[in-house]
Amino acid sequence: QVQLVESGGGLVQAGGSLRLSCAASGRTFSSYTMGWFRQAPGKEREFVTAIRWSDGSRYYSESVKGRFTISRDNAKNTVYLQMNSLKPEDTAVYYCAAGPLPYWVGPTGSASYDYWGQGTQVTVSS
Repeated sequence: QVQLVESGGGLVQAGGSLRLSCAASGRTFSSYTMGWFRQAPGKEREFVTAIRWSDGSRYYSESVKGRFTISRDNAKNTVYLQMNSLKPEDTAVYYCAAGPLPYWVGPTGSASYDYWGQGTQVTVSS
C-alpha cells in the first residue's frame, strides 16, 4: 500500500522559513516524479514544485522560484520542500504527490499524479 506522509507544516511569520517532508513508502519510486501542490481556502489546487526521482530534475512555479527548494533523500525515500522568505500568500494546505510521469510530460498537472498525501497546513502571518 502506497503511503505519502507529509510533516513540517505550521505557523510562521512573513520572511520566515519552514521545511516540509514527504516520506514515501509502499513501492519503488525510482521512476516517479514527486510533486508538491498547495491549496488555499476558496482557491484551486496549484502546482508548487516537482522533482524527478530518476535524475533529480527540478521544476518550480514562478511564484516560488528562488524562495523554495525541493530535494530528495534516496536512502530515506523522502522528499523535502525548503521554504524561505515566506509570504502570507503562501498560506495553504501543502500536498505531496507521486506519479509515473514520462519525461515528455510536464509535472504541473495534478491529474498526472497517482498518489497523494493527506496535506499539511502552512500559515504565514503578516
